Amino acid sequence: MSIAAANTSMRVPAGFRNLLEGLAREVLREQPSDVVAFAAQYFQKLLESREGDGIDPVAWGAMLED
Repeated sequence: MSIAAANTSMRVPAGFRNLLEGLAREVLREQPSDVVAFAAQYFQKLLESREGDGIDPVAWGAMLED
């Protein structure tokens, strides 16, 4: 099934760009052999940090983007 191209624009959620830039930096720094597993661990650590410290990196990144 194909979907015809439409003139719709998609917006990137606030903080998403900053979140992905952080992942990209760590991937380039660490050079993991399994990027998907590394990304899963990276996001798990961010989630644990947010739940433990109450600091949401996505919300913080969204503030930086504004």
